[in-house]
Formats: sequence, structure tokens, C-alpha cells
Amino acid sequence: MTNPISRGGFLRLAAMSASLLVVPTLARADDNEITRDMILNDPDAPVAGNPAGDLTIVDFFDYNCPYCKKAATSLEKLVKTDGNIRLVYKDWPILHETSIVGARLALAAKYQDNYLPVHHALMDIPGYGIPQEQMLAAVRKTNVDQARLDADLTAHADDILRLIKRNLNIAEAIGLQGTPGFLVGVYKVNEALTYDGFVRVAADARARAKKTR
Repeated sequence: MTNPISRGGFLRLAAMSASLLVVPTLARADDNEITRDMILNDPDAPVAGNPAGDLTIVDFFDYNCPYCKKAATSLEKLVKTDGNIRLVYKDWPILHETSIVGARLALAAKYQDNYLPVHHALMDIPGYGIPQEQMLAAVRKTNVDQARLDADLTAHADDILRLIKRNLNIAEAIGLQGTPGFLVGVYKVNEALTYDGFVRVAADARARAKKTR
């Protein structure tokens, strides 16, 4: 698990196993109301997989997080092979100065329906502390309209930053300690799972959902 920048620097925290997520109907973080609907159905958050899936997985990640990149491969394999998972992306740029650069690029690309190509391009860059120019070069290799992207970065700058702030507040409200973080149904996972790990927690989440119906 990769950890966020704190006021004193980087903190090293042990990986946490899957635990029950207890999100109240209303929590508060930085004077913003955090509701379950905001977590799962923020209209500005990018979504992939099956929009009508019976299980929602929320992915909190940072483009400078090597563990996020490792887990992303397993998670996307699960989404593809399962076919009934809705995947919500929460850009959580907390690790490095260029993390916010990557988040802004990907979220701006959403305005031309190219979030996923840019997201995958950035996640495919190995390592930590990725230079801004390397991020920009990776984005230019996608099918994104660069002129449109530049325009949207400016035109939607405030909306993008508000979305990122909501993601930060949500992560704090639900008690994530670093990246990567996942909500799998009613479970919170704060570690980089393997494919088999995602399969198990998805099955547990579905089984628990059936019990509470």
C-alpha cells in the first residue's frame, strides 16, 4: 500500500485486510456532506464496466502509486471476466506533486469521452514520481484530441478540482489510510489485491448483499 503525503512527509502504513465498510447515511469531512450516493453515484466520477451491474467497486488511486497500477491490472481483469461489475474511478492525487497533473489530465479527457484511454496510458507508466513531461507524452500517444483537452483543462478547471476535493473528502470520511483503496460492495479494502483476492472479496460482498435483502 502506498501512503499519502502528510504534513510531516510520507507515512509508511501496513496494508489493511478487507473490512466491513460502515458509512453512515451522512458523514462530514472538511465541511462537506459525504453521502453514500455521493460515493457511489457522483455524476462527475468516471464509470466503467457494466453500468447496471449487481456489484459496484469504487477504486481510489494515484497515478504515482506502483501498487495501484499492479492492482488495476487484476481489477480490470475481474471487471472484464465477471461482466456484472460497475467500476467507479476516484482519482485521489495524494502522493506527489505530479499526481494532481495526472488526475487533471484524465478528468479533463472525460469531457471528450476519453477518460479511460488517458487513464490507462497514465497507469501504464511504471514507477513513482513520474515527471509531468512523461505524463504529457503518454497522453499524446492516445486518441485524445489534444487541442480539446487543453481547452477543457482550462474551461473545466474549477469543476475538476471540486471533484478531486470530493474524492479527498470521501477517502478521509471512510477512513482510507493510503493508496490503493477500494470499496467492494459493503467491504473496504486498503491494499493491492491480486486477481484471486478481488474474486474472493467480490463473492463475499455479493453473498452479504443477498443476506441483507
